[in-house]
Amino acid sequence: MDLSELVACEDVVMFVNAAVTATGQREFHEGADGQRLSLAFLHDYVRTNYRELYAATLALDINEHNAAAVALNLLRTSGEVPLAQRRLEGRLIAARLATMAPQRVYRLLRTLRAEGVNNRRTRAIVRDWVAARPDVAFDAVKYRRGLAAAAAHAHLRLPDEVGTVLFVWKRPKRYETPILESWRRAHYEKDALFELPYTVAEGLASTRRRDIGRAEFLRSIAPRLTELERLRLQRAGGGKVDVALDRQPLTRLALFALSLPRPERARRREELTAALRAAARRAAGRRAGTWGDVVAVLDDSYSSSGSAVKRRRPLAVALATHYLLAELGARYRPLWLNHAGDPLLVHPAGATPLGERLLDALELRPERVVVVSDGWDNAPPGQAAEVLRVWRQRLDPDGRTSVVHLNPVYDGDAFDVRRLSPIVASVGVRDAEDAAALVELARFATGTATFAELRAHLSERVEGFLR
Repeated sequence: MDLSELVACEDVVMFVNAAVTATGQREFHEGADGQRLSLAFLHDYVRTNYRELYAATLALDINEHNAAAVALNLLRTSGEVPLAQRRLEGRLIAARLATMAPQRVYRLLRTLRAEGVNNRRTRAIVRDWVAARPDVAFDAVKYRRGLAAAAAHAHLRLPDEVGTVLFVWKRPKRYETPILESWRRAHYEKDALFELPYTVAEGLASTRRRDIGRAEFLRSIAPRLTELERLRLQRAGGGKVDVALDRQPLTRLALFALSLPRPERARRREELTAALRAAARRAAGRRAGTWGDVVAVLDDSYSSSGSAVKRRRPLAVALATHYLLAELGARYRPLWLNHAGDPLLVHPAGATPLGERLLDALELRPERVVVVSDGWDNAPPGQAAEVLRVWRQRLDPDGRTSVVHLNPVYDGDAFDVRRLSPIVASVGVRDAEDAAALVELARFATGTATFAELRAHLSERVEGFLR
């Protein structure tokens, strides 16, 4: 592979790593402004130089923040590419929007309106997405501003009563649509408040016209809560509501477990462990037991506490990956940097002695070593890279043990996730359940695969995604 292909591979993998991990928010070692600037540069650079592959990343496990940014950038500049490519981009954007949270999509649609992006393809994508919504009257209540902006910008035809709610100041005496009638009555009747979605009801309940205690409000609105809203309320300490743990994705469940005080985790050990193992089995799927002998090096240093806006997320990814690897591996052994004992009681503390733990892991000579860490090796600095260099050059030149580094934290200064060593692949990860698919990208991060193979891999993912 010549130098230009090597650079292209590195550029695309670097962008995928960023698009998986970065959300433009503050991290433990970095502020939000620097990360946003770094991410904006990466989007512009990859879109300009590798537009076809930039669009193809919509078929990968990039996070919704970056998926929305990719869609916005492609629609902004659709005049730069031929008709056939615009059609493919439109299909990719439409397919990705269908998988995203509605509030994220409505935010994107409002941005398109604010920037005056109103070409025919944009209007078609907006029209089809709104038409596919299961209940547009529900959206008129819960996502009122977003739906109004989308309807005005794309000239959508909405049901008469929905249009009245969005664009007519004077309300009728009665709506025939049940949720719209509940919304109208909720401005004056307390009981109607609890027929609305939680976020709408909470906003109305907080107005001065109402005197509803928090406990009474949560008790009455409980039947209307989604599973995610229940989990967020519990994690934030906003109230006591029942949470169905058996329905939660693996990383979200790990975040919930870590939000609980350690004594409560100990008291609920059997319940939480069973839920985490069940979620890991669902995430592993057909890959369960296929990874052979696996050893994990898991970072629970103080920096894994994350930031105020991403509290404990790096540690949650490590904990969730622990349970996932236990299902993927035929044999599995975890090595936490500082913690010993029940992994459910792990907490962020201490330095980051990655080199020491890597020595312990490699001494076991497994088929695969998986490192989950933000990459800030500091006890002592650089030891992990030296351990890996000596291991690969002197002790295991044939590569009998594969090593991959999963990093849940974006490093804006490097425009990538922080790497442990040039000879070991580092891939970004946001949700542990995506780890198995993301490891497939690892071979493109070390220069061992060609640019043609990377293009073929992305084309295959695009075809599967659009099917």
